[in-house]
Amino acid sequence: MEDFFKVGIITSTHGLNGEVKVYPTTDDVRRFKRLKRVTLSMERGTSAGKPRSTDMVLEIESVKFFKQFAILKFKGIDSIEDAEQYRKASLLVPRSDAVRLEKDEYFVADLMGLTVRNEDGAEIGTLKDVMETGANDVYVIALSDGRELLLPAIRQCVLEVDVEAGFVRVHILEGLLDET
Repeated sequence: MEDFFKVGIITSTHGLNGEVKVYPTTDDVRRFKRLKRVTLSMERGTSAGKPRSTDMVLEIESVKFFKQFAILKFKGIDSIEDAEQYRKASLLVPRSDAVRLEKDEYFVADLMGLTVRNEDGAEIGTLKDVMETGANDVYVIALSDGRELLLPAIRQCVLEVDVEAGFVRVHILEGLLDET
């Protein structure tokens, strides 16, 4: 399991006083109101894991919202020049500061790489991605035979998720594996 989760990416500066515009990679942009600090990672493509020696913890001084973005002001970053150097940086939070999950909710980062088993417990592949759609998420499963299965993440299909044990047990609805 991941120790840190990416909650946003700094896309640009905002104004002249060191504010930055953040594209949220979390379901709820309003979660930034509850955060007191974030770890800033300059590693491109950072998704989670452990902090690197080049990462830095920044204290959030203020938060406001503009369209789908969060506008953050960090303590000690007081000019556009100071803020500019952090463009494209990832904002990470430790698991302890992550949002509380409801029953049967999981962090996408925790699902990646889980073994996928059929109803009988036989291994059929690996969960390699989660696509967000309007109705429900879709699990992208790399099957052992080289094919890819798009499985709706609904109760009829996802029978059991055990992140600790490292597997997902699924029921594949008729027609989902048919060759076309």
